Amino acid sequence: MTETLTPDVCVVGAGSAGLVVAAGAAQLGLDVVLIERALMGGDCLNHGCVPSKALLAAARLADMQRRGAAFGVAPIEPHVDFAKVMDHVAATIAAIAPNDSVERFEGLGVRVLIEEARFIGRTELQAGPHRIRSRRIVLATGSRPAVPPIPGLSGLPYLTNETLFANRILPGHLIVIGGGPIGLEMAQAHRRLGARVTVLEAADFLPKDDPELAAIVVARLRAEGIDLRAPARIARAERTPAGLALVLEDGERFEGTHLLVAAGRTPTLDGLGLEKAGIAFTKRGITVDRRLRTSNRNVWAIGDCNGLYAFTHMAGYEASLFIRGALFRAPAHLDASIAPWATYTDPELAQVGLSEKAAREKHGDSVHVLRWRLAENDRAQAERETDGLVKVITTRRGRILGATIAAPHAGELIQPWCLAIGKRLGISALASFVPPYPTLGEASKRAAGSAFTEALFGPRTRRLVRLLARLPVW
Repeated sequence: MTETLTPDVCVVGAGSAGLVVAAGAAQLGLDVVLIERALMGGDCLNHGCVPSKALLAAARLADMQRRGAAFGVAPIEPHVDFAKVMDHVAATIAAIAPNDSVERFEGLGVRVLIEEARFIGRTELQAGPHRIRSRRIVLATGSRPAVPPIPGLSGLPYLTNETLFANRILPGHLIVIGGGPIGLEMAQAHRRLGARVTVLEAADFLPKDDPELAAIVVARLRAEGIDLRAPARIARAERTPAGLALVLEDGERFEGTHLLVAAGRTPTLDGLGLEKAGIAFTKRGITVDRRLRTSNRNVWAIGDCNGLYAFTHMAGYEASLFIRGALFRAPAHLDASIAPWATYTDPELAQVGLSEKAAREKHGDSVHVLRWRLAENDRAQAERETDGLVKVITTRRGRILGATIAAPHAGELIQPWCLAIGKRLGISALASFVPPYPTLGEASKRAAGSAFTEALFGPRTRRLVRLLARLPVW
């Protein structure tokens, strides 16, 4: 028997974006239906951000045991129980899962349906035995791993981020297809836990990041024994007695025990029936305007499914724009300039705003590039973590256009720059704040301060100071 529901807001997808909308709308007193066909918490909780960072944390502890000699501590080769490492990953997910659970959202007053949803009209959805009519429908269906059309690949038991964390056997030789953030994070984690690792990338490693700082990360991974190959064009995949093999177009052959496909993401749009709702989309995602509204004025698309930014924090930001714009009727437009991202390798790599290349394309030669190397930071020297750089792009008048940091905890260190760009602060704001000593954060202040070095210590200023020194003390 069909049940008809008429909520104020219907949300499809219980990942980061959908959960923020559902919780926010319900707490504002609206009637909300949330539809999820798989796991509450979406990719981030179950297959992405959370398990990957838990695995990286275990890998870092293993690596620290190897690095004691420089500190006068006898290094040891750690004994890694990979199954227990994956128990730690599972326990981390379980600890966070209650925040995203059906029970919590039902407690907020949300009607949760574990069903697959599809449009049957412009403002009408079918989800199992439920028919939902709503004036405000939010699509937050996320994304899934993209699988390249490599001959023979479909016949192999390859891993993606959706299956990687269920693996409880340490790979003898892990081959990774893809040199983006997921591929390199998981390559370093498995290498530090004891696996041999090869990464095959068709173009450039970390192609969306500043190449100067990406090179710092790549150099560290190579120094740790990861075999990084780019450009590497894969001609075919084959099964072998010991596992699998990938053969490049030039004939070079790589044999491994496990294969991880980390070749990007594709929006999850299958089965939604978007055509029946008059919603425009491409293979890159659902088409939206700056308010995140689709071609159907009653439907919004937020998070990975719109193809704009495949980041959990941006999904939450887009959800907040829906709440402000659609529910409060306040001005709420997507601001691309404030979008940060981070790759959680060691060292981490984080960026916000324009890269040097993008800034020069937009502003020509009027940009200033400020740098401060981590080797000049006292805390970095004390901890022997000197591979890194703070790089800042400004206009001649000191407007901050972008910042990129390669350093331990770069995802934390980038945050003052996120605030500065979001609030349209000038470089003087970052140059004048007082950080505690000794901290890695001082590197940001020193980079910002370098914008004024010439003005403060140049010939004209020196002449002025000499003149003022002759005057009576006041």
